[in-house]
This record gives sequence, C-alpha cells and structure tokens, in this order.
Amino acid sequence: MRRIASWVRPVNAMMSPALARAANDPDRAFERLLRRAERAAGADASGDEAFTEDFRGLLRRFADVGTISYLGWTATTAELQMRLENRLRIRRRIAEAPAIADEPIDRPIVVVGLPRTATTLAHKVIAAPEGNRAPLMWEFRATDRADVDPGLRRKRLKQAQRVSSAVKYVAPVWQTIHPNSAETPEECVLALPHGLHWLTRFRLPGYREWLAERDFTPDYAYLKEFLQVLQHGDRPRRWVLKSPFHMYNLGALMRVFPDATIMWTHRDPQTVMGSWCSLVETGMAMCNRSYDPRQIGSDWLQTLSWMVDQGRDQRLQVPPERMVDVSYHQLTADPYGQLPKIFERLGLEWTPREEGNLESVLARPGMRRNHEYSLARYGLDPDMVEEAFGDYGRMVTTMR
Repeated sequence: MRRIASWVRPVNAMMSPALARAANDPDRAFERLLRRAERAAGADASGDEAFTEDFRGLLRRFADVGTISYLGWTATTAELQMRLENRLRIRRRIAEAPAIADEPIDRPIVVVGLPRTATTLAHKVIAAPEGNRAPLMWEFRATDRADVDPGLRRKRLKQAQRVSSAVKYVAPVWQTIHPNSAETPEECVLALPHGLHWLTRFRLPGYREWLAERDFTPDYAYLKEFLQVLQHGDRPRRWVLKSPFHMYNLGALMRVFPDATIMWTHRDPQTVMGSWCSLVETGMAMCNRSYDPRQIGSDWLQTLSWMVDQGRDQRLQVPPERMVDVSYHQLTADPYGQLPKIFERLGLEWTPREEGNLESVLARPGMRRNHEYSLARYGLDPDMVEEAFGDYGRMVTTMR
C-alpha cells in the first residue's frame, strides 16, 4: 500500500536545510507562530501563559524528533498556530460577550471506545436528530458565534475545505482510512490541546507519561467554552461529542460535564490493533522521513491497553444509568436493529427520519472499511494482544 504521494520524499529532501534552521531554535519558531496567531485572532496571549507555555513545550518535543520531515514540521506547526489562534478567538468572544459563559451545555452525549470501533458511525447517526448537534471539522479550525457574519462563515468554511482536500494530495490513502471533509462531524481532540493524538504523528518519548500526570480538567473546561461560543446566537442543542481519547479522561470530563451520558463501543482488540496501527503508519509516513512499523505496534499496544485500563477504572465515576455499552459486532452486523435500542437508552426518539439518515451514513464512502492491515507487519501476534488487554478481550467476546 502506497501511503504517501511520490513527490513527498523529494520535497522533504530539498527542504531539509529549511527544516534544520527552524527546528534548531523551536523557541524562536514558537514566538513567530504565536505572534501570527495573535494578529489573526485580533487578541493577545497575555494572561494565558499556562496554555501557551505548554504549547511551547510541545513544539520543543517536535523539534527533538530526529526523523521529522519538512512537511511534518510545516503541517504540525501550522496546526499549533491554528489552535492558538482559535484559543485566542474564543477568549476574545467571551470577553466581548460574557453571557456566552452562561450558555447551557446540558446532557451531552460523549461517544468513546478504542479507535476503529464504529464510533464514527455512531457519532454521525446520533448527531443527526433535530435537537442534537455535533461540532463540524471546520468549526474546530475557526470557532465563532452562531450569529457570525455569513460571508465570514463561508470564507472560513472554504479555507477549512482546502486544508481537508490537501491531505489527499500528500496521502491519497487517507480518504479510505479516515474519510472526512470540512462539513462532517469531527473528533473533539481538535479542541483539546494535549493528548495521545499527537502520537499518531511522532514518537515523543516521555509524553504519554506527562499526560498521565496532567490534570485535564482545564482542558475540558476549554472544550465547554468552545461549545458555548458555537452555540451562542442559536438555540441550545444536545451536543454529541466523540473521541477514543476521552477514554483515559472520563474523570475530568465528568467534572466539567456532570450530566453527560457516555456511550462506549467495544470491539475485539485483536482487530483494533491491526486497523489502528495501519492508520498511525499513514500519519507517521506523512510526518517523518522514516519510521519502524514494529515500533508503531509496540508503542500502541502499550498505549491502547493503558487507555482501556484507565477507562475501565474511571468509568466507576459515571452513574450506571448514564453509561451505555455497545458491541461493535452487534452494531455493525445489525445497525437497523441496534440503533433504535441505543437511541432509547440515550433518551432519544428513533423515527423514520433517523432510519433514513442511517441509510445515508452507511452509503457514504469509507463506512465499509477496505484498507489492508495485519498484526504481523507491526511485530504483534494474537498472544501479545491478549496478554496486553487482559480480560477486556474476553469481555468483548461475551457481548457479541
């Protein structure tokens, strides 16, 4: 499987001197992107030093990656700038209209589970009812009030679509593995500054350990502000959020959203590992000059099994009536039979409109996975996976 376009390696080689200059002084690079973010947002970063300094530390980690490519550095620093700009814009909007902080974010539904466990299917269908709402990809890039000028909204949407479309020129296979567009619901890791999602691009020694010690409550408070800004100027909705990486932060999530309902999809880790490593390999190929597939397998076997352990421990903080467990195998084998039951448990009504939406979602490209992957490519075998995940795999089997 060709992971990246043939032109990527020559461009990375040609631009290696520029990469060396930028990565050699990450603090200078950070100051430049912070200044650009301030100008674009029309706000300054004073008073938000904890947020910006954590991002400075993250850029230093990227600069230490010995295999980072020019395109990997350029794309990732551009995303850091976008995230900083968005943070400043959200702070500015709340300062201009303090009533935004009173916007109710009631009873959100949060879809979690290991990656590649039909969370995308569930997210799209659950977000579709009239009273529900999921953040769209372009809104993570340019968050603003619901009553923002329509012309500015269209401009930002087009900018986000150009970014989304550009990915296929770097990695044509990406639309097969993780199809998306500027106007599709997206994972809210884009509103969380730190998390395991950065490890899908680079190996960052010590970063997972840093995350394990981090109090994510302020990060989820920022996610709430993000939703409040999006909602202001519109009627309140029941927000539907989604990310596998909420799994190890259920405690912080419930502190900020105490009336949330968590929907956890479960799938055999043996299948998850091969599929997820394939996705990560594509991310690594886009951002690095070289990588080791076996290292990807080793790293993510530890990481995903740790996520499950954290999630199973922290779910004890969720009231049982607001914890909805779903079998991937049952859901994908019989979506028309299973989703009405899931809707009922979530306090939602299943109507002919929802059934029609499910039909549309299932018909979209990419909902039927067809990319190739194997455990052996990543240095793994079934015994290793079973040992790492312990009795979780057996629990999933009993849910079929």
